[in-house]
Amino acid sequence: QVQVAESGGGVAKAGESLRLSCAASSTIFSIDAVAWSRQIPGNQREMVAQITSDGKADYLDSVKGRFTISRDAAKNTVYLQMNSLKPEDTAVYYCKVVSITSEGGTIQYWGQGTQVSVFL
Repeated sequence: QVQVAESGGGVAKAGESLRLSCAASSTIFSIDAVAWSRQIPGNQREMVAQITSDGKADYLDSVKGRFTISRDAAKNTVYLQMNSLKPEDTAVYYCKVVSITSEGGTIQYWGQGTQVSVFL
């Protein structure tokens, strides 16, 4: 059963926009935070944006002012609106859902990733 599913990746020209969606399965309870990360082959994965259960959002410096993370709790979905895209935004984007266990620990659920390619 797929527990975290990303969608919305694709190809864009520099300056255009894309919106990524991250849908979490209803079997994941007590979501503490949802984060978008990206990875270029050969590089480490870096967190792009995160939103907590109380709505606090944080961003990678290089995307501040261009990317916006938001959530629709009713749909168990988090979005990443990416505007003014740059070629350096090209990467595979992954969604991570952090859930709090009944013992007070955390479990991370990762999606399979969605490719974003930006060309001049």
